[in-house]
Amino acid sequence: MNKSEKILVISEETSRRAQLRNTLELHCFDVGEAADGEGARTRLQMVDYDAVLFDVLTFDDNGVLLCTLLRRLHSRLPIIVVSASENLDNTIKALETGADDCVLREISARELGARLRSAIRRFHAPDSMSVELLVVGDIVLDPTMHQVEKSGKEVPLSPLEFHTLQMLMQSSGKPVSYSHLLIALWGEESKRHHEHLRVVMRGLRKKLEDDPTQPVYLTTQPYFGYCVRDHTRQKTTDKANRLDAIRRRSLHLQPY
Repeated sequence: MNKSEKILVISEETSRRAQLRNTLELHCFDVGEAADGEGARTRLQMVDYDAVLFDVLTFDDNGVLLCTLLRRLHSRLPIIVVSASENLDNTIKALETGADDCVLREISARELGARLRSAIRRFHAPDSMSVELLVVGDIVLDPTMHQVEKSGKEVPLSPLEFHTLQMLMQSSGKPVSYSHLLIALWGEESKRHHEHLRVVMRGLRKKLEDDPTQPVYLTTQPYFGYCVRDHTRQKTTDKANRLDAIRRRSLHLQPY
């Protein structure tokens, strides 16, 4: 029998903590509870949790502070925000603050369990995709150290951003489909959540592009997906082609 995955449920509402505990225990999760950031800090220091479920009415400034605290305590631990608000800004703020996923309270128990297990699988999965440095132009990704640099300077990424960039860089020069990225990041139940993916890509472009509105590394393949391109190599190739053309013209025009 497999060991039950440990989930820390954080919610100010006692009734919500009890409701989520019952739901998760029915799906064979081992559940701990915390009412606030201090309680979460104490629990995380005592128990090796596999994921955090952070329940809020709306993801406001207090949510940002708590999510930031969680990320400082555990840089890679999956964080799933459960919100009562359908406001898209809540989802954007949660993902940009470092959450791995953001769902509505109306989510079915089956889908919530699937999303948790998908996040936990990624969390515990060995970096078998690549143990070598991935290099595209000025961007360097180290799968072992979970670090990214651009032009020699470290760029802090959330676990979700790191995993997305890693998948794209491993297929450098080839577009990766929306559906492949969505399933890899959030599981089979998430194919319709394109906005989540757009938020992650927007965050990556802000951190890695000189001009996020005119991306040269993280490009969009219309109606299909995203692609990482080495624009520096293309510039070198274009320059070499131009020089070669100039030399050929010069030889052609040389007098006999």
